Amino acid sequence: MAAVQWHSRARNYDAELQSCRLEAVPVEFGDYHPLKPITVTESKSRKGGRKGSTSSSSSSSSSVAPDPLSSMLDGTDPLSLFAAASETPGLSHGGAAGELGRKRKEREEEVGTDFEPWSAKRGEILARFTTTEKLSINLFMGSDKGKAPSPGSTVSEKVRTRLEELDDLEEGSQRELLNLSQQDYVNRIEELNQSLKEAWASDQKVKALKIVIQCSKLLSDTSVIQFYPSKFVLITDILDTFGRLVYERIWSMCADSRPLPESFSVEDVNDTAKETCLNWFFKIASIRELIPRLYVEAAILKCNRFLSRDGIQETLPRLTAMIRGIGDPLVAVYARAYLCRVGMEVAPHLKDSLNKNFFDLLGSFRQIHGDSVQNQLVLQRVEIPVYLTLYSPAIHWILQCVSYRAPEALLTEMMERCKQLGNNALLLNSVMWAFRAEFVAARATDFIGMIKDCDEAGFPKHLLFGSLGRSLACADPPESERLPILNEAWKVITKVRSPQDYINCAEIWVEFTCRHFTKREVNTVLADIIKHMTPDRAFEDAYPQLQSVIKKILTYFHDFSVLFSMERFLPFLDMFQKDSVRVEVCRSIMEVFIKYQQEPTRDPVILNALLHVCKTMHDSVNALTLEDEKRSLALLINGFIRMVSFGRDFEQQLSFCVEARATFCNLEPVMVQLIHTVNQLAMETWRVMRGSHSRKTAAFVRACAAYSFITIPSLTSIFNRLNLYLLSGQVALANQCLSQADAFLKAAVSILPEVPRSISVEGKLRSSEAFLLDFINNFLSTLLVVPDHPEQGVLYLVRGLLNMVQDYTWEDNSDAKVRVYISALPLLAALSQESYLYSIPKVDSNETLYGGDPKFVAEINKLCETLIGQVLDHLKTLGRDEGLRRQSSLAFSLFGCLLAHGDLRNNKLNQLAVNLWNLSHKHGFCDTRTSVRTLEYVKHQGQQANMNHISEMAQRLSLQSRA
Repeated sequence: MAAVQWHSRARNYDAELQSCRLEAVPVEFGDYHPLKPITVTESKSRKGGRKGSTSSSSSSSSSVAPDPLSSMLDGTDPLSLFAAASETPGLSHGGAAGELGRKRKEREEEVGTDFEPWSAKRGEILARFTTTEKLSINLFMGSDKGKAPSPGSTVSEKVRTRLEELDDLEEGSQRELLNLSQQDYVNRIEELNQSLKEAWASDQKVKALKIVIQCSKLLSDTSVIQFYPSKFVLITDILDTFGRLVYERIWSMCADSRPLPESFSVEDVNDTAKETCLNWFFKIASIRELIPRLYVEAAILKCNRFLSRDGIQETLPRLTAMIRGIGDPLVAVYARAYLCRVGMEVAPHLKDSLNKNFFDLLGSFRQIHGDSVQNQLVLQRVEIPVYLTLYSPAIHWILQCVSYRAPEALLTEMMERCKQLGNNALLLNSVMWAFRAEFVAARATDFIGMIKDCDEAGFPKHLLFGSLGRSLACADPPESERLPILNEAWKVITKVRSPQDYINCAEIWVEFTCRHFTKREVNTVLADIIKHMTPDRAFEDAYPQLQSVIKKILTYFHDFSVLFSMERFLPFLDMFQKDSVRVEVCRSIMEVFIKYQQEPTRDPVILNALLHVCKTMHDSVNALTLEDEKRSLALLINGFIRMVSFGRDFEQQLSFCVEARATFCNLEPVMVQLIHTVNQLAMETWRVMRGSHSRKTAAFVRACAAYSFITIPSLTSIFNRLNLYLLSGQVALANQCLSQADAFLKAAVSILPEVPRSISVEGKLRSSEAFLLDFINNFLSTLLVVPDHPEQGVLYLVRGLLNMVQDYTWEDNSDAKVRVYISALPLLAALSQESYLYSIPKVDSNETLYGGDPKFVAEINKLCETLIGQVLDHLKTLGRDEGLRRQSSLAFSLFGCLLAHGDLRNNKLNQLAVNLWNLSHKHGFCDTRTSVRTLEYVKHQGQQANMNHISEMAQRLSLQSRA
């Protein structure tokens, strides 16, 4: 395949475009529209003919299947119908109907997702109630008696052994561990929990019961009273485990032929399971001490389902009454909390026992202030406010259970009963925590009156106002009462002396203020917070609360002109002096700005404030900052830059970009965004002037080009620089800045040798070859409209680019260089046309400068011949190195280039195209589908006028394909 003389095919782009257009068919009004849904209608008049016909009428009766998601809106949801049908047969029987009605009512009263589970409170209690005092624990000492009897033992021996083991427990088979730290105590409890599971797994059921009894006894110990709530959580975890194991054991005994369903009835339980269940209750009934007997029976309360339909309903009132025998009010209230928890899990529809627990609690509430409790507190040196907080988790939980979906009348009665008690601050606080927010908000004024009547010494009023504020953040009080409520609350809050107590309460009421009032009231609140938190740098210990204040303000104030017009907002931000917290606050401000700012802004107050915020984020970047963090900050700053617009004041916009470049120089994505912004500014100027620049606007777009030319070299990413040089050159060309465009394009060519062979993409090293080829193809398409420099040679930019490609160190066994040469051929063919495919208004391209000059065309042809020669030489090399698949691909690419752009009336060029076709198909690597479609195209072209040479070539290609 010798090199041939190149001639470009003459092109008439307008005629080619017209020949490629699809035939347009006018659509008259009322005709069928292709996007209108097709419906099928029944034809009733023609029984023997076609059964259905297509119609575009939306009013026709459609047989198309209905949308299953929307069909449920009219009550035809198939799952609902199926459920209804499954329940219908039972209605014909009186007893069955009553049972179904009862179960349906129970399901309706089951606990929903709106009920906060105990598991959500558990971690908070353990973290809040801690101690540095030494603790003690009684551990059960295992013995051989606790092991399972041998298989050969008689029934009487098993019974005797178990009775001896229970007696052994009562006689004190245990040891006391003293002087345990809190963590040691937690570890010991966890060991007991694990021992319980191991004993159960090894069929040592009595030993497991001993462990549970021993743990339950610990709940009667209040020697370290501040730790009692956490102890309750740890011990009840063991009780829960025991209850679950017993229930699963009995449930599995019922699975004779098939598993027992969850909704089983007593009739489904076999006698063996019932006997085992009864045995467990008898064992528990023999426990002598009240507290372990109460807790262990409550733990297996659910097992009553195996014995009787109404077993749980009968047991709950009895256990509730047993709690009255507990003398210590703290121990009693947590016992009630556990009973309420178990009751809500197994029988949430039994509200009476829940209510009874609460009213019993009110009856014993006076014990809290009795002599025995006071003496105990003196002995342990615990203040009464601290002691009262120990009750909060239990009372909160009891009230939450009682008030869940409770009628208004019951809640009102509970509130009135609390009001009648003296020193009721603790109960009042729990009421505001547990009751529905709407109930509290509607009676906010009444609650404020009750708070005022409370004794300050027992329970601080600011805590009560904090609880009230939480409810008012979720529900709105009557509009006429909002300002008096805020005034009454803030009178108390502002007098709190402890900065930590103050900010804890103020942070809650900020949301109420933002929700219902204007910037004036919010500004007053911020001023008060600054006044309290600035002395002695108290803000350093309250960053989480101060951050919460900012987030609440941002939730309700999305107009940043209003936000930054608050006099105390920026001074409030100044309190965040810890770098990490300060950046986090600035980030939250920018996220809200980007999310809610709809229109570009030029407000100087907003711009100055947000520049300060963005500068804070930028200045936090250092050498140790992670790339993800840099990217995240840059996205926020870029969002701000895109929202800045000075309208027609383009010079002010450019000045802003100059300032931003100096401010954000350490974040490359921001620098890239600024360059795009300036290029967009130049094109906006071009649009306003409609492409005809005045002296002033011409100078301005050159200034924009200078900005980009100065900024691009500071970027570290080579592909960012390449793409921005090219883009900025295109913008300069569009604005008739030819010398600037020339400088951009030459700069892009000059840095091509700097492109590394591999680059990091999302943390992984990848070859840069694909990115480089993509850039070069884009660059080549731009060069079509770039006029030659009068002092340089013909096609100096094209030659410069190809020389750089020639000298670049490509990867081993790479075809990239040859692919660039093949890509350059269409450009050179387009350059030799008398009229170019596209041009830039008011920019004279080479078509105007040379006007199809023969010398210019000869230079192009010579360059094409050189490139084709390079490609052919490379194809020969691939044949020797057995790179046959690559050879086939390159040969086919060059064939397509010759077919599209070469003048194939030249016999040598025609023969070269045929040879390339043969070479691409020689070893069977050419894609068959592509080959067939290409051959069809060649045949089609051969049928056109004056295309005999293509027709002959098509015949030769067909013969080779069949061969």
